[in-house]
Amino acid sequence: MNITASSASNAYALAARIAQAQDTHPLSEDSSEGFGNILQNTLNSVKEMGARTDRVVTDVINEKADLVQVVTAVAETELAMETLVSVRNRVISAYEEIMRMPI
Repeated sequence: MNITASSASNAYALAARIAQAQDTHPLSEDSSEGFGNILQNTLNSVKEMGARTDRVVTDVINEKADLVQVVTAVAETELAMETLVSVRNRVISAYEEIMRMPI
C-alpha cells in the first residue's frame, strides 16, 4: 500500500467517525462518539503511528525490514502529525474567535 492510499484511507475513516458522531445529538451525554472521544481516538492513532514508525526503524537496524518501509512509515507519521497540528491550529483559532465575541 502506498503512502497516499494509506493516508487517504485513514482520512476517510476519520471523516466517517466524525459523520457518525454528527448524526447523534451533540449535547447528549450518553453519546459514545462525542468530539472529545473522536479527538482522543485520533491522538491515540497518531501516537500508535509514531510507535509503529519506531518499531520499523528498529527492525531496519536489526536488518528485519527494508528502507522503503521506514520511508513509508515516516511519511505516514509526518502527514498525520501535520494534519493534527492543522486541526489544533483551527481549534485554537475558533476558540480565539469565540473569545472576541461580545457578550
